[in-house]
Amino acid sequence: MTEDGGAAELLARHKEALPSWLLLYYDEPIELARGEGVRVWDTAGKEYLDFFGGIVTTISGHVVPRLVEALTEQANKIAHTSTVYLIKPMVELAERMTGLAPIDPPTKAFFVGSGTEAVEAALLFATTWRRSNEIIALRHSYHGRSFGAVGITGNKGWSATSFSPLNVSYALTPYCYRCPLGLTYPDCGVACAEDLRNVIETTTTGEPAAMIAEPIQGVGGFITPPEEYFQIVKSILDEFEIPFIADEVQTGFGRTGEAFWGSEAYGVRPDAMVCAKGLGNGMAIGAVVGRAEMVDSLRANSISTFGGNPLASTYALANLDHIEENDLQQNAYKMGDYLYRGLKDLEDHFEAVGEVRGKGLMLGVELVEDGESKDPSPEAAGKVMEICKERGLLLGKGGLYGNVLRISPPLSITEDDAARAVETLEVAFGELGK
Repeated sequence: MTEDGGAAELLARHKEALPSWLLLYYDEPIELARGEGVRVWDTAGKEYLDFFGGIVTTISGHVVPRLVEALTEQANKIAHTSTVYLIKPMVELAERMTGLAPIDPPTKAFFVGSGTEAVEAALLFATTWRRSNEIIALRHSYHGRSFGAVGITGNKGWSATSFSPLNVSYALTPYCYRCPLGLTYPDCGVACAEDLRNVIETTTTGEPAAMIAEPIQGVGGFITPPEEYFQIVKSILDEFEIPFIADEVQTGFGRTGEAFWGSEAYGVRPDAMVCAKGLGNGMAIGAVVGRAEMVDSLRANSISTFGGNPLASTYALANLDHIEENDLQQNAYKMGDYLYRGLKDLEDHFEAVGEVRGKGLMLGVELVEDGESKDPSPEAAGKVMEICKERGLLLGKGGLYGNVLRISPPLSITEDDAARAVETLEVAFGELGK
């Protein structure tokens, strides 16, 4: 907990000791001191519904008893060894992940400490395997904050540098609400996907290392492709024999409701995938799962000091058990549908709500100046977040213009939780009109 000075004093210390570019939410940032299920409390004792889940991370909820028990039991044995020794829970987790992955076998898994590091590892595997530094990524994408990950991020607000070890081509994003081609779905024939062939033929050697894409773009504002998009993309990639890497950092582990992995919901099988966030329900762990020949392509020794350590692996295994045994994917589907329909009603009633989109419990609400012009309104998004915070609801924010509310609660929410969130947002949208 914060000392007697409270959040204001902690904010001053934060500014003094930490980088100026470290993003903080709210005019008066809060410190979350305690959590339970889908609820959290700040240091002043105020209770909130957590509908951002630590940036799409606490997938099972806060302080889940069985997970705390698993963590405590392992901590009482040994917390750390590193991959130069055998680690039984890491091997078990690798077996579990390769069994769950929608990738043609044989497959292998490699564990790291975060989604960013998982992306870096996948890029290393793909470029080594293919002997190419060319990568195809999507506009509006976000893949992490490291040097290589920033190099394939197609969102200027999150690209800290123009330097990159990679030669990147950016394909069109399937952003139907703001179609880059000025077309309308479905009459467009999903032209944004068809354009990938032209990108390959005109901006690459024809043999890129891989294409990487998020099934639903996270930081990009939960941009949700048409159902046909990835099937068309994958067929073009297969035509050129280009591997596909699915960035499942935010879409994995049942969050989209329809399937355990976001790419599965679109009916495609990637050659590799990266995941993190929901895997550890807040514990620092990330993973790459891919075709064995890709993962095994490195020609030098390597280790992962923290990846797959006994604590993180044990916790992740218990978390996967919890998700499965409590059928959280099905709950994400049901509650996501309930939330989506409630938010769609608000879209019909408030001019500032331009579009509601997403799958399962990964929903975006794009806010605009008015429905006709579609001019993005980051100011409205900021105001809604402040109103919701005051009324006990925490949301996220994203999009190229910072005008998209991101809704990603734990998959364990109830209908009462969802109804309260919709009611709170209705009040907030009403306040915008005033």
